[in-house]
Amino acid sequence: MSIKTELTTIAKKAQEAYRDATAISSDTKNKVLEEMAEAIVVKKDSILKANRKDIAHARARGLSRAFIDRLTLSDKRIKEMSGSLLEIAALVDPVGEVIKAWRRPNGLWIHKVRQPIGVIAIIYESRPNVTSDCVGLCFKSGNSVILRGGSESLQSNLSIFAILRDVLKKHSIPQGLVNMVATADRRAVNTLLKLEDYIDLVMPRGGESLIDYVVKNSRIPVIKHYKGICHVYVDEWADLNMADKVCFNAKVQRPGVCNAMESMLVHKDVAARFLPGMIKKFKEAKVEIRGCKMTQRIAKGIKLATEKDYHSEYLDLILSVKVVDDLHEAIRHINFYGSHHSDSIITENYAHALEFLRRIDSGCVYVNASTRFTDGNQFGMGAEIGISTDKLHARGPMALEELTTYKYMVFGDGQIRT
Repeated sequence: MSIKTELTTIAKKAQEAYRDATAISSDTKNKVLEEMAEAIVVKKDSILKANRKDIAHARARGLSRAFIDRLTLSDKRIKEMSGSLLEIAALVDPVGEVIKAWRRPNGLWIHKVRQPIGVIAIIYESRPNVTSDCVGLCFKSGNSVILRGGSESLQSNLSIFAILRDVLKKHSIPQGLVNMVATADRRAVNTLLKLEDYIDLVMPRGGESLIDYVVKNSRIPVIKHYKGICHVYVDEWADLNMADKVCFNAKVQRPGVCNAMESMLVHKDVAARFLPGMIKKFKEAKVEIRGCKMTQRIAKGIKLATEKDYHSEYLDLILSVKVVDDLHEAIRHINFYGSHHSDSIITENYAHALEFLRRIDSGCVYVNASTRFTDGNQFGMGAEIGISTDKLHARGPMALEELTTYKYMVFGDGQIRT
């Protein structure tokens, strides 16, 4: 069977299953999700065994330390995957929610009601926990999902998928509701992107090259989980002890993820007090600093930052640093170089905080907190399907509500239009 025939068959069955899924009750959804959460923990040894194969293959290919970190599963991460499924089960089912209702002068009752988007194809790289998060969120929100993970995490993804699929079988859930493309052949991505008769939405999660390819080649609407060039701005009114703690966490806690800080901006009036100790702490944590000329004068032995650095998502222990004249320069810098993902200001000045919140054009904007909180689980959404850097139809962490659209249900008693 050709790749095109195989994927067309999968997409057709996904569409049929989506139409049948409207009959699945919220109670059944929750029970299935709870059993999925349990099954992942019970069968964790098989997942970890598959993951070790992927890690060995990644190391043999010479992939980066940050990449291998995103790929690696552990008892802790599997427990977190299970916990996310339980949190999704505990959330209110958005399907059927009446967003708004009103009566027209002619007596018509109009209801704006949430419903699933339909068939969603998710194309992602490296992180195997995406598999269970996406299955859980799409299942709870009534969507069919077609998963196509990267070749580097294929064994892990297939192991997780098989465990979740067995739970669906147990409950006689239409199998087409949850699907995984089992081939590592890159032609599969291009084929999926042309199945606009069956797939309603494509979501790419991965590197810049993957997302650019999907956007340029898809006939289907795309919501981008684009790169995260996240900033923390240390204002002249900052509590510098707080700034030290937040900036260190934003960069070092897990540098290989999209909500890690990639660029730190510091007001000129506090730079001489803040930067020497902060840079020393970063260097002790093996962070490579690339700074502006003022940063180089304040702290010796630092590589000069280039224009490319300010546009870069490193996903590694590398940080660009720039000293700015004031809040307005910081805002201009972030809006120009950032990717509209997550940005933070450290300040005790309420007016500066409000201006930063209003003017930064990003999906998530923080005051006195780490950008590492941009995450569906941390936001209380259970998990996320991705973090949208688009403005339509969703922005920021995408969870249950963002996986729905709406329709209008109109009730009348014989009205006709004249």
